Amino acid sequence: MEQTKKKKNNTFDPYAPHKIKWWGWPLLLVLIVGTVYIIMTRDNKGKKDAATEMQQGKPWAASDIQRSEGSVFGTIYHLTYQSAKPLQEGIDNALKEVDASLSPFNKESVITAINNNTSMDTNPMFVEVFTLAQEVSKETNGAFDITVAPLVNLWGFGFKNMDNVSQEKEDSLLPFVGYQKVKLVDGKIQKECPETMLDCSAIAKGYGVDAVGKYFESQGISNYMVEIGGEVRVRGFNPRGELWHVGINKPNDDPASISTDIEQVIQITQLAMATSGNYRNYYEKDGKKYAHTIDPHTGYPVQHSILSSTVLAQDCATADAYATAFMVLGMDEAKKVLKKHPELMAFFIYSDKDGEMKDWMTEGMEKLIVK
Repeated sequence: MEQTKKKKNNTFDPYAPHKIKWWGWPLLLVLIVGTVYIIMTRDNKGKKDAATEMQQGKPWAASDIQRSEGSVFGTIYHLTYQSAKPLQEGIDNALKEVDASLSPFNKESVITAINNNTSMDTNPMFVEVFTLAQEVSKETNGAFDITVAPLVNLWGFGFKNMDNVSQEKEDSLLPFVGYQKVKLVDGKIQKECPETMLDCSAIAKGYGVDAVGKYFESQGISNYMVEIGGEVRVRGFNPRGELWHVGINKPNDDPASISTDIEQVIQITQLAMATSGNYRNYYEKDGKKYAHTIDPHTGYPVQHSILSSTVLAQDCATADAYATAFMVLGMDEAKKVLKKHPELMAFFIYSDKDGEMKDWMTEGMEKLIVK
C-alpha cells in the first residue's frame, strides 16, 4: 500500500523557541535590545522634559507685575507678585493682624496682655505661632525659647530699656525662663511664674512673611516673592518665568558700612529662607562685643564661631526659628539637629580657629547654589 506522507506543519509557535533557526537568534536579540533602548530613551527624554518644565514658568505680562515696599516690624519689606491689580490693602491687613497678635511694642497686642498678665486669652494666629515655637524648642533642647524675653530685655535687645547687667540680676531672671514653664490650655496661656514673659521676635518676622504669602495664595496668586528684613518666601517663578534668585549676605560687623556683599546666590521656588546673625545687632561695652542672640540656658549672649545661620524650609516661620536656634547651638550641635531634620537646608558662615571666614552647607543647599 502506498503510504500517505504527512504534511510538515510550518505554523510559527511563539512558545517553542527551540524551533527558531540558529541564524535567527542574533536578529531577535538585536530587535529586543533596540526596542528596550527606544523605550528607555523616550522615558528619559520625558523625565528631562518634565524636569525642565518644573524649572521654568511663563514670563509675566508687564501689566501683571506688581511691586510693593514699606516698613513693618522695625524693618523694610519688598514684595513682587503677579496680579492684574495691586493688593496693598490686603497686604496691610495681613501685617496688621500679625502685629496685633505678636508685637510686644503694640500695647494692645495679644502678647502684651499675656506679658502684663492682664489677659491670657489667645487667638488662632497666636496659637499657631506658639505651637510651632514649642515644637522647635523641643527639637533643639531649648536653644530656641520664646520665654527668653526677660534676658533679652536685660541685655538691651528687647522691648524694654536695658538694665545694668550683673550676675545677681542674671541669676534672678533665669528661674522665669524655660519653654516648659508656659503651656497652652483651652486657648489660654498658663504660666508657672507670672514673671515669665514671651518674646516672639525670632519667629514673628518669618511668620509675617508667611502671612502675606498666604494672603496672596488666598487671592489665587501662585507667583510671588515676599521679603521682610531679609526673610524670604517664594512661590512659582519670577517675572522672567525663571526660578527666584536669592542672595545670602556676607557678614560685615562694621556699623558704618552700607555694604551688602553677597556670599552666595541660590535659586529656589516653593521655599522660604531666613537668616540669623550676630554681626548686625550688637553693641560694645568696655571693649567687649555683646550680640543680640541670648542663650536661654546661660542667660548670656552666645559666643560661637557661627557668624550667620541661613535656613531653608517650607515656611518662613520655621526657617526663622531654626536659624536662631542654630546660632545658639553652635556648629556641632546644629549639624546634629539638621541630621534629624532632612527637610531643612542650612548654610553657615563661620570663623575658623585662625579667624578666617569659612562656610559650610547641607547637601541640599549645595544643589541650589548658582554656579
